[in-house]
Amino acid sequence: MVIQTTSYPRAGLIGNPSDGYHGKTISFIVRNFSASVTLWQSPELEIQPARRDEMAFKSLEGLVQDTRKFGYYGGLRLLKASVKRFHDYCTQNALSLHDRNFTIRYRSDIPPHVGMAGSSAIITACFRALMKFYDVRITAPVLANLVLSVETEELHIPAGLQDRVVQAYEGLVFMDFAEKHFEDMGHGAYEELDPSGLPPLYIAYSPHLSENTEIFHNDIHGRFARGESEIVDAMAEWACLAQECRDLLSQGKGKEIGPLLNRNFDLRKSIYHLSQGNLNMIEAARAAGASAKFTGSGGAIVGVYDGEDMFEQIISNLTPLGAKVLKPIIAPQEF
Repeated sequence: MVIQTTSYPRAGLIGNPSDGYHGKTISFIVRNFSASVTLWQSPELEIQPARRDEMAFKSLEGLVQDTRKFGYYGGLRLLKASVKRFHDYCTQNALSLHDRNFTIRYRSDIPPHVGMAGSSAIITACFRALMKFYDVRITAPVLANLVLSVETEELHIPAGLQDRVVQAYEGLVFMDFAEKHFEDMGHGAYEELDPSGLPPLYIAYSPHLSENTEIFHNDIHGRFARGESEIVDAMAEWACLAQECRDLLSQGKGKEIGPLLNRNFDLRKSIYHLSQGNLNMIEAARAAGASAKFTGSGGAIVGVYDGEDMFEQIISNLTPLGAKVLKPIIAPQEF
C-alpha cells in the first residue's frame, strides 16, 4: 500500500505576526503550490532525500545557486523530526503503534523562504501520512500544535501557530490565540470562514527577496516580553484588525478589507527593519491601486485588487522587480 498526502502553503491575510503573541489572524491556503509526502511499507525505516537535499553539484557556482535557493537545510530534518515527534505523541497518549517499517519521501514546489510556510506544509503532510500508516486519529487543532512543536521544540525554529492551523484545517480560517483559550482548550479558538466572501486577491512573490523567519522576528519577542509599549500596542492593534476583517467578511463586506491590509503592513513597517526590495514590491502593488502586505516574513505579498485592468497593472509593475504574480486558489477545484 502506497500512501500519499498533501499540504499547501498559506498566505497570512491579516493580523500576522500577532499569532506568536496571543493575538488574532486570518490566513488562507494557496492551492497553486503543494508539498506531498509518499510513504510505503519497507523492510527498514528509510527517509529519502529530495532535490533540495542533494549534495552533489556540477560546479562551485551550482552549489552557490542551490544554497541561495534552498538555504543550508533541506527537508530531511523536517521528516526525521516529524516522525520522532509523532512517536512521542503516541507514546504519551498510550496509542499503540504496529512494528512495520516504512520508507518516506517528500516533494514540494512551494517557493522557498518567501513567507508562505513551505516547511510546515511538509511537516503537516508527513503527519497525515503517518496517521494513515498507523491508523491514528489526531484532531485539526492538536495537529497544528504538534506541527508547531516539531519546528519550535525539535528544530528550534522560531514560529507561531497561524501557519500550522490553516494548513491543518485548510481553506480560510480566523484564529484567536488568546491565553484563556489555551488554558481552557489547550489550543486557540479557530473559525472556518467561507472563502467565497473574499474580494479578488492576488499574491506576488520574489525568490530574490527571501528572508528566514529567524532573522525577521529578531528581538521582537524579547521586546514584547520586556513589555515595550510600542510592541505590545502593535500586537493589540493587529489583533483588532483581524477581528474587524473577520466581521466584514461575515457581513458580506469583503470588498472593504483592503485598507485594513494596508494598515497591517504600515504598522509592521513602523517597528520592523524591512529590506528595500520588499518595500519596493509593496509600493509597486499600491501604485497600481491595490492594497498590499506581507504574506509572512517577507518575499511575498498579498492584497485586494479591483478588476482585471488593475490585476494586469500589478503584473506590469511587479515583473520588472523579478516578482511573479498569481491569483490564489483557495477552495478545492471541481473537475
